[in-house]
Amino acid sequence: MPIIQLSRTDNTNTGKGNFSHLISGILETDWNLTWNTPRPDFTPCFQNTVLAWTPCAFLWACFPFYAFFLRRHDKGYIQMSRLNKAKTALGFLLWIVCWADLFYSFWERSRNIYQAPVYLVSPTILGITMLLATFLIQYERMKGVQSSGIMLLFWLIALLCASVTFRSKILQVKGFDVFRCITFFLYFALVLTELVLSCFPERPPLFSETVHDPVSNRPPLYGQNCPETRCAQWLLITINCATSHQLLKRQVFSLKKAPKGGVSSTEAMAAEEAEALILRPAQRDKKPSLSKVLYKTFGPYFLMSFLFKAFHDLMMFAGPEILKRLIIFVSDQSAPNWQGYFYTALLFLSAGLQTLVLHQYFHICFVTGMRLKTAVIGAIYRKALVITHSARKSSTVGEIVNLMSVDAQRFMDLATYINMVWSAPLQVILALYLLWQNLGPSVLAGVAVMLLLVPVNAVIAMKTKTYQVAHMKSKDNRIKLMNEILNGIKVLKLYAWELAFKEKVLGIRKEELRVLKKSAYLAAIGTFTWVCAPFLVSRKGPPEGIRSTPFHHGQNTPNRRPGSLFKSLYWKSITVRNATFSWSRSDLPCLNNINFAVPEHRLVAVVGQVGCGKSSLLSALLGEMEKREGLVSLKGSVAYVPQQAWIQNATLKENILFGREARERQYNCVVEACALLPDLEVLPSGDQTEIGEKGVNLSGGQKQRVSLARAVYSDADIYLMDDPLSAVDAHVGRHIFEKVIGPKGILKKKTRILVTHGVSYLPVVDTIIVLSEGKVSEMGSYQELLQRDGAFAEFLRTFASAEQTRESDGDHPVNFNHRLSVPYLGTDYLKISHQTYFKLTQNQTFEVYWEYMKATGLWLALLSLLLFLCNHVASLASNYWLSLWTDDPVINGTQQNTDLRLAVYGALGFSQGVAVFGYSMAVSVGGLLASRRLHLGLLHSVLRCPMGFFERTPSGNLVNRFSKEIDTIDSMIPQIIKMFMGSLFNVVGACVVILLATPLAAVAIPPLALVYFFVQRFYVATSRQLKRLESVSRSPVYSHFNETLLGVSVIRAFAEQQRFVRQSDLKVDQNQKAYYPSIVANRWLAVRLESVGNCIVLFAALFAVIARHVLSPGLVGLSISYSLQVITTYLNWLVRMSAEMETNIVAVERVKEYSEKEQEAEWRLPGAPIPEGWPQEGRVEFRGYSLRYRDDMDLVLRNITITISGGEKVGIVGRTGAGKSSLTLGLFRINEAAEGQILIDGVDIASIGLHDLRFKVTIIPQDPVLFSGSLRMNLDPFEQYSDEEVWRSLELAHLKAFVSALPDKLLHECAEGGENLSVGQRQLVCLSRALLRRSKILVLDEATAAVDLETDCLIQATIRRQFEGCTVLTIAHRLNTIMDYTR
Repeated sequence: MPIIQLSRTDNTNTGKGNFSHLISGILETDWNLTWNTPRPDFTPCFQNTVLAWTPCAFLWACFPFYAFFLRRHDKGYIQMSRLNKAKTALGFLLWIVCWADLFYSFWERSRNIYQAPVYLVSPTILGITMLLATFLIQYERMKGVQSSGIMLLFWLIALLCASVTFRSKILQVKGFDVFRCITFFLYFALVLTELVLSCFPERPPLFSETVHDPVSNRPPLYGQNCPETRCAQWLLITINCATSHQLLKRQVFSLKKAPKGGVSSTEAMAAEEAEALILRPAQRDKKPSLSKVLYKTFGPYFLMSFLFKAFHDLMMFAGPEILKRLIIFVSDQSAPNWQGYFYTALLFLSAGLQTLVLHQYFHICFVTGMRLKTAVIGAIYRKALVITHSARKSSTVGEIVNLMSVDAQRFMDLATYINMVWSAPLQVILALYLLWQNLGPSVLAGVAVMLLLVPVNAVIAMKTKTYQVAHMKSKDNRIKLMNEILNGIKVLKLYAWELAFKEKVLGIRKEELRVLKKSAYLAAIGTFTWVCAPFLVSRKGPPEGIRSTPFHHGQNTPNRRPGSLFKSLYWKSITVRNATFSWSRSDLPCLNNINFAVPEHRLVAVVGQVGCGKSSLLSALLGEMEKREGLVSLKGSVAYVPQQAWIQNATLKENILFGREARERQYNCVVEACALLPDLEVLPSGDQTEIGEKGVNLSGGQKQRVSLARAVYSDADIYLMDDPLSAVDAHVGRHIFEKVIGPKGILKKKTRILVTHGVSYLPVVDTIIVLSEGKVSEMGSYQELLQRDGAFAEFLRTFASAEQTRESDGDHPVNFNHRLSVPYLGTDYLKISHQTYFKLTQNQTFEVYWEYMKATGLWLALLSLLLFLCNHVASLASNYWLSLWTDDPVINGTQQNTDLRLAVYGALGFSQGVAVFGYSMAVSVGGLLASRRLHLGLLHSVLRCPMGFFERTPSGNLVNRFSKEIDTIDSMIPQIIKMFMGSLFNVVGACVVILLATPLAAVAIPPLALVYFFVQRFYVATSRQLKRLESVSRSPVYSHFNETLLGVSVIRAFAEQQRFVRQSDLKVDQNQKAYYPSIVANRWLAVRLESVGNCIVLFAALFAVIARHVLSPGLVGLSISYSLQVITTYLNWLVRMSAEMETNIVAVERVKEYSEKEQEAEWRLPGAPIPEGWPQEGRVEFRGYSLRYRDDMDLVLRNITITISGGEKVGIVGRTGAGKSSLTLGLFRINEAAEGQILIDGVDIASIGLHDLRFKVTIIPQDPVLFSGSLRMNLDPFEQYSDEEVWRSLELAHLKAFVSALPDKLLHECAEGGENLSVGQRQLVCLSRALLRRSKILVLDEATAAVDLETDCLIQATIRRQFEGCTVLTIAHRLNTIMDYTR
């Protein structure tokens, strides 16, 4: 900076000073010039050294680090623009102006005019610094920096320092140097221009994603550091969209793809961080530590937040010190006025700097938390794809989904609050130091109180942790059970078990609420202690976010297709030698000493009775089981067709392609071979029809054929097929065998292992493997096994001839002309999320609040409000009383009426504590009451919803309601209500105090309140819609994860893990795209609102300075301290909490939305015309019966008229999708009749309650569903039958031997979905249920499709004996099942 003249003397010898004179001149301060004067100014020496060198020091200190950063982060090359040319030219001009002063000094010396050395030093330093700044402008351009924060700060500091000198020159009347004045004014103008130009960003660099990625929706100021970006101005576009109309997902900006070490949440970042969490630590020499990996991955971001937090904590104590000086100024009537204005400006600048630093800290924390959550979700997803079956057994799908939905959020909270571990003690130490400076030894009393309350806090913290763990456990159990209920809702409705499972859920919920109530009591006691102890420092620990999970075990799936160890086996496609397998290391082997080899291009059939290990053998070949010993070798790629088809929520074509490239010729061939062409003709959108979750809009046979088509299209080398023909009828099964699996099918040149119960296929297979009790009992071709004349040969002779004869009776061309009888969901299923979102964007806020208040209890709500008011009136009164006390005159070293003052102050403090305890308890208990009622209403309503609702609604949406939304109502809403009401009363109270102390503030507060109101309205509208967008985009993450967990064996068999990982990351990114703007919106709001608060601080202090002659120091201190502490903090919190109220009350809205869905008919009708002992005969009569799945769809059953007499055995046959299962659904009123009626023993079933009907009719469903719990619970959830009756039913179902061999027998714990039982055994459990109920009407919906022929015959014999006088309706694909039926 060009300098002003320090001294001018005629004595040339005195001008030859050295640097000691310079330093002494800098250090000396003339207080009469700078402080004790009505016109303060800095000394010329200070201006020309410290002020001139400060910006230079800043730039040179930053240069090495900034240059290194630019070298490592090259974003591309920016072409020279007019803006860049202007900044460069101005830089050179600044260098010329600075060195003009230098050359002028040399010219003076040539004229024997000697000035101080600073005349040479300062221009030299400034000139070199300007050259450095010019160099950085060009270097930034070459490295693709559009706008530089470093340079912006440099020009700002230079301008501020020059402004002081500028003021001095304006005030200087005489003795100034004309040349140096001209150069200084030029310097000032150029620096100001540079600052203005630095606020404008450069054009994007060449080859950058902003230019060449037109698809991505980047923010307008993406990748820039200019003030508009720092203040989040780009968010105004989102805010305008949210306030003017409905905010759509496409209007939310994409996330930033940051370089390594950047702050972002993208697919690449998620993959990289999840790899750091799971994939990289391959060595197992020491126990893996999640905390260490998180520290290595996110350490730099936590370090940045540490620095900002430390600076803010130090700045926090600047405000009280400045306030102290201001109070001294008010007390000193002789002090010059400018000092008051100076303290006011300093207070305002200090508050403004605190605002910027604090919210930069919060932004870093929240973005780091978002990245942390993304990484943890990615880690959980990747872990779910590799964990072993034994690790999966210890946790259900619901628990793992809960891990992703709830516990990952705890990690996010950790990022924000972890700095409190060191920040709270630091603040305590600094506060105690300042108190010691002001109060002396008296502060020790406060320290004593704090130390005494440490044990109390420790006890409260320990109990809180215990309650939190108990709450988490109860919540896990509840979500787990709800997930099972939603997955098996059809079975619950068919058996009328809703009430039993409802009671189980409510039992868990009752325990959960009991723990929450204890936590509320504990929190109220803690709050009471905090309020009553003035010197208490609360210590806040990090949230409980990391819980021990089964994911810590079973890192890698064992036996993942090991390569062949022997070159002699190269021609064998599959080789198994002396292999023993178990489902986990702790279990007994279920496959023993397995030996077989399959040459290439062979078809091998695996047969055996139910539970002998057929499906386990395929799982062993896929690597899903633990290999205890032996050798397993598979040559080539593998395709797998599971026994229960796994269908994705995608189009039918996408299900078949399964991520592979579409080849139309091959695709058409596969569709035709798998008998899917007729289905495509009747589906509304053909192969583009959207398939719902778990294939809800496909029949069982269609799902199995799609699953088979997926495997065939993959063109793998080895095909493992687990009884794929059991779910289709005989003709379609023969068509598929001939066209696909058999010797002439399209897989004839592939290696095929087929698990089957169909004897008719065995003569044409190459090899038959017979399994018995986990061992290979026989192996050979069909003829070889007959020639051996063993037990299997006898079985073949018994069943093969009968089956072949019966199938040949119906031997005619396959006719595929039929109507699709399953419910088409299609585009409705796709639109469900959008419709839900659209409904939630309507302005229904008041109604939702009213619903919550009614659920809480109106009297309790009014009591809470009254206690809030009492608390804040007591708080205001105590602070006002304290200010009056400070103004009491001191006589003889003491104040008068001290005892009275102390007694009143203590009474007010105690009453405040009682009020706080009261409202804390009232709000918490009211919140729990509301939560209990809302959850009860949601559970009851969902269980009462018709089956069509579950077919149209993704399970992720329902799980989200019972997990995230109920958790919000449980825990968050009561806390937010307390904070909102506290903030509201604090702000109102602060405004009252400021207006009482300085009535002039009434001029400034209304305009600021108006600004506040508009900012609040803008923010709340945006925040609400962003929250709803985030909620809507969260459900697909959980739905996809749930879907993946159910089909993990298929995904691993096809080696599609990476594709599913990418899909999961993309869905997480979509969710974070809505979450990130809400983070920025919070900061946008906070900066602007705290700026309004800082303005109130400014006006409160300013008016206090103006009216200092009539105000008491105590009142001034009270007014300004309220504006500092209450207004600045609570104004922000008030809007934040109002927004949080509106965004979190969405949970109530979403719960109420599902509580008001359409309901099926009443479960019980007290006045229904049901005779005693109905039905006695079991006569079923259909009269003109028609059925459609929805009002806007065609009929699937038309004018069915038939009478089935009591005791008749009737078989129902037809091609897959012909309407067989629809007929049974009508009998159980799963779907109501469109026309006509069904009568049972003369009673119209539409006139009685659903449970009255469903308890009297029993079904063995097509898909056997079991629930996690004991085997006895799965048979008799209402505990209506004795153990003897249960054992009798198991014996009749041919399960007694199996159950007796189990260690826990009837108390054997079934896994979720009955996964620890084979499909055939599950079907037999369903038969046991029917045998227990002994209804007069029994429906079998392909009940024996998954069992072998021998077991099928035994079951049919049992049914004939045990249900001899009952009416039996059987849907069958095997003709021998119904050959001896009446009709």
